[in-house]
Amino acid sequence: MSQPWLIVPAAGQGRRMGANKPKQYLHLAGQPIVAHTLARLHNAFPEARLVLCLDDGDRWFAPSSVPFADWQRVPGGRERMDSVLNALHAMKAEADDIVMVHDVARPCITSGDLHALYQAALAHPSGALLAMPVADTMKRSDEQGLSTRTEPRDRLWHALTPQGFRYGLLRRALEAARLNHTLVTDEASAVEALGERPQLVSGRRDNLKVTHPDDLALAAAIMAAQTGHLL
Repeated sequence: MSQPWLIVPAAGQGRRMGANKPKQYLHLAGQPIVAHTLARLHNAFPEARLVLCLDDGDRWFAPSSVPFADWQRVPGGRERMDSVLNALHAMKAEADDIVMVHDVARPCITSGDLHALYQAALAHPSGALLAMPVADTMKRSDEQGLSTRTEPRDRLWHALTPQGFRYGLLRRALEAARLNHTLVTDEASAVEALGERPQLVSGRRDNLKVTHPDDLALAAAIMAAQTGHLL
């Protein structure tokens, strides 16, 4: 099996951060978030082939933040699924190549979780995704934000990234979603729509997605705690 492909959608604007630039370019421990994320991926898979999805008007991206020798830039799309499809269409991949898609705003991913996900994607024909069992009590609200009932949390998981699938399956799943005008927020949901059942791989709870302003301080604390430990 050849080295994996990595797709990193990085065309989002991150408006919930309320910053003057996309959140992937905000500094965390002295470097932009995107640099940390790509460094973590490279540390786990130095020979992987990277496809980076960037907005055409991106004026903050610096090629020096990419540590991969084999990488290409493709235009981002309006939605995440459009960016990933652009990447899949641009890649020179074989049908059985493993493609791992990772959020650019998850800079705390560890090599241990990356390798666990990759091995699961190799082993399961339907692919795999990092996920975390729900630990909190889950509430269902009405339109006014009032709690109407408590949902059982048995067998509920938070979907994380990366998510890994064979190239042929992932491309077919996302093309079907586009054809059916179905908006999917992660790759696994498109694969599930084909009747497939990806493997859930229990991931670390510190695989934080930076979304809100206070997440920056939390991510910095997580990275500091991870320093000096086996990742």
